[in-house]
Amino acid sequence: MSETTNTNEDKKLPLNGRRAIPPNNSNDEENEVPEMEAFGLIPRGFNPRDYLRVVDIYMFKDPHEINKQQHHTDKYYNPKLIVRRGQSFQIQIDFNRPYKPETDQFWLEYFMGRYPQQNKGTYIPILVGNVLKPGEWGAKIIHRENNTIRLSIMSSATCIIGKFRLYVAVWTPFGILRTRRNSATDTYILFNPWCQQDAVYLDDEKEREEYVLNDVGIVFHGNAEDVKSRSWSYGQFEENILDACLFLMDKAELELSGRGNPIKICRVASAVINSRDDDGVIAGSWNNTYDYGVAPSAWTGSVDILLEYYSSKQPVRYGQCWVFAGVFNTFLRCLGIPARLITNYSSAHDNNANLRLDFFLDDEGKVDTRLTKDSVWNYHCWNEAWMTRPDLPVGFGGWQVVDGTPQETSDGMYRCGPASVQAIKHGHVCFQFDAPFVYAEVNSDIFYTRREKNGTQVIANIDTTHIGQLIVTKEVGGDGMMDITEEYKFREGSDEERLALETAVMYGVKKQSTQDSTYQPQTDVDMDFQVQKAVLGNDFKVTITFRNKSRNSYTATTYLSGNIVFYTGVTKSEFKKHSFSAKLQPSSSSSFDVMIKSSEYMNDLLEQASFHFFVTARINETGKILAMQKATILEVPTLRIKTKGDLVAGKEMSVIVEFSNPLKQTLENVTLRLEGPGVLRTTKKEFGRIPMNSTLTWEVKCIPTRPGLRKLIASLNSDALRHVYGELNVQIQKP
Repeated sequence: MSETTNTNEDKKLPLNGRRAIPPNNSNDEENEVPEMEAFGLIPRGFNPRDYLRVVDIYMFKDPHEINKQQHHTDKYYNPKLIVRRGQSFQIQIDFNRPYKPETDQFWLEYFMGRYPQQNKGTYIPILVGNVLKPGEWGAKIIHRENNTIRLSIMSSATCIIGKFRLYVAVWTPFGILRTRRNSATDTYILFNPWCQQDAVYLDDEKEREEYVLNDVGIVFHGNAEDVKSRSWSYGQFEENILDACLFLMDKAELELSGRGNPIKICRVASAVINSRDDDGVIAGSWNNTYDYGVAPSAWTGSVDILLEYYSSKQPVRYGQCWVFAGVFNTFLRCLGIPARLITNYSSAHDNNANLRLDFFLDDEGKVDTRLTKDSVWNYHCWNEAWMTRPDLPVGFGGWQVVDGTPQETSDGMYRCGPASVQAIKHGHVCFQFDAPFVYAEVNSDIFYTRREKNGTQVIANIDTTHIGQLIVTKEVGGDGMMDITEEYKFREGSDEERLALETAVMYGVKKQSTQDSTYQPQTDVDMDFQVQKAVLGNDFKVTITFRNKSRNSYTATTYLSGNIVFYTGVTKSEFKKHSFSAKLQPSSSSSFDVMIKSSEYMNDLLEQASFHFFVTARINETGKILAMQKATILEVPTLRIKTKGDLVAGKEMSVIVEFSNPLKQTLENVTLRLEGPGVLRTTKKEFGRIPMNSTLTWEVKCIPTRPGLRKLIASLNSDALRHVYGELNVQIQKP
């Protein structure tokens, strides 16, 4: 903290008539602790050297020593002691003479923030006793030799997390003598998923290794029919990341006394991860122009973003949902809260949370973009954090949805969660926080409403299965996909699903019934369409299939609209319009192909190479409308990564990234990024241009620091081509 801010606070003090102590919401600020606290007048002959005096304190804080090993904190690239709450750790104190328990009295003091108070958990005095009670503050001597004692210290399983300052205090008849302020003895205390009394306790060791200790993960994107994946480096153990994560809580002005509660931490963090309304970490941008910043698709992990924010205190540009979720995951795992990144395919962004997305069609059956306000995101990423929910009835603990992407406000700020996944599944959306919004993201229905020429609105079609059709996360211990749709919803059409919906409606989720409208679906003709898998820059076809189950001949006036869309489902431009009349013979199926040429879409293409097709068909004989929409993603080329030299910790090696330009055009303003936690810090290089059909090669030298299985992640970004990734698993040997 700079000096100027402190003086401002001093000026502010007298104005506040309600508080004796100013808000204590900075882990960084400190108070002065006196080295000699006299009980009264000190006699002239008093010499503090005559009493027990602390010469040195040894913290056992190296990664290979007992504390970091037992507390699973040996991976943090941080020289100070880092322990988890509710579990004992050891320190050693050297005195100027042997300690005599009969006459000598000393105790430990932990301080946090500028205004430490015992009842707020920011001042913790610990007397030395004979027994340690599990999950409560205490200390006992486990070894005495010459002038040295070794202490085992137990922290409370509910204590606040953050950075504490340690002092040793010695009693003398005339006053208390304390050790000097020494930052080398600072102690970080984190959440402890290994401790049964901790609110974030997780009982499965493999899950703890994945959700707390794994520093790389997978982001699933694309769409439900064509799931794509890419790696993301969380880097929660990298240098300065722990301090950056603690700074986020200071930035959010979370009172220090509230920092032992994972519910509060998640709620404030979901607001501070995005820059809306509080100058938080990441500025979102969904408009395909990323001037003065980094395109969201170019990031390969969270470390650069958090470190840039920690040093500049200004929002980092730019992010989209997987970037917010990736950084949020780093924050949670770094503090010790088990967390995972979730992708919901066909995610509803329902502006008024009425469980209904309205798509308005004009009289020709085309979507009217002026009236249509709701959107379907091809996919949306959020996070789940694991914790008990003592504020809710029994049974709603476990995974909680938290979302840092700014979509809608909650209690006046852009934030979302924590909302119990179990409560969402069963429709108990009355339980805080933001459950109705998340329920709508995975359960809304799509209503296609047509405006007749006379101005009346007729519901032409209802699609109840499109939204939230697949919800996934990375599997434990591998890079595969785990389908967790059933954690969020019962099987489509089951009795339990209806019951959950009725429960949600009872608890105030708005649901307009279809009974009050004149909707009769067309039952004797089915329509479906398939989009051929295609590589970027090639032609492909869309096949529309009708199944006429009736004994009548029909003609269907069919309209296909191809749009280039942002992955949020918002249209940028319509690049293909095609209408035809389809003759449907009785009791038979017929298919029709529509060709899409690369010249029709290449000029307008957006970064995710994402198309959205709407097909509407009017059965001329009955006037009924069939409507369907699908998103599709083009195959984008990948980066190839190779290594050269011995893969040994502490020894130089080379990483080679190669890319061949497959497009029928030159790529301009190409940037490559490469990172791998424990192997190399993020490196980037700009290349002016890559002509068509040519190959680019980039060699980076590095010295890996951590042995074991590591992952290298690379991304390529250019004006015409984004979302190009490559990755490689490497086994780094011990030296």
